[in-house]
Amino acid sequence: MPVTLTWTGHATWLIDTGAGVLLIDPFFDECPTASMKAGDVVCDAILVTHGHFDHVADLAAIAKRTGAKVFCNWEIGQWLGGQGVASVQPMNLGGTAPVPGGTAKMELAWHSSSLPDGTYAGNPCGWLLDVGGKRIYVAGDTALFSDMERIGRPRDGRGLDVVILPIGDLFTMGPDDAREAVRLLKPRLALPSHYGTWPPIEQDAEAWARGVATDGVATAKVLMPGDTITL
Repeated sequence: MPVTLTWTGHATWLIDTGAGVLLIDPFFDECPTASMKAGDVVCDAILVTHGHFDHVADLAAIAKRTGAKVFCNWEIGQWLGGQGVASVQPMNLGGTAPVPGGTAKMELAWHSSSLPDGTYAGNPCGWLLDVGGKRIYVAGDTALFSDMERIGRPRDGRGLDVVILPIGDLFTMGPDDAREAVRLLKPRLALPSHYGTWPPIEQDAEAWARGVATDGVATAKVLMPGDTITL
């Protein structure tokens, strides 16, 4: 079945699996590039990569309004309980859980993580999704790491259909390391994320996409906030 991915800006994504909509790292109302407001979001589940404000700013409000279950690490789950969020599935690295349309595995990420109030937020993560017959890797905020080769290995003869990678540099890997990540992951399609929101993480995403094409491993596509791509 078709799976659609919508980039709403910064590192926030909506993934419609055909059986429900997954929201990744909700950051809307304070995001200068967001294509929509938190109050307009409709989703069935929320996946969180880590606790920094630009990934959780609208998390509790959306979770309470929609009733969507939040998939996150244990520490963020405990924090959400204190925020009045009732539907939470705490996990840890290596764990897999059912989500609408398939499964989500909590993968490694090399980053830091604390919540907006300074609370310890546990390990950051990425998400390996097997939904709607597609395999999608959302790297989250991370540096380049060699386990990306393992994450990209085919399962049951199926490689990765899409990878979503940060390219902003400074707080995550930059364009060159993100190109190396594509070479390790070997997806069909690579999408850039976590760039252009503020001046310190401005990047030429089109130049990055051309570089990926030159490497000959995958196709890369640059979306504008609000754009949707169908797999």
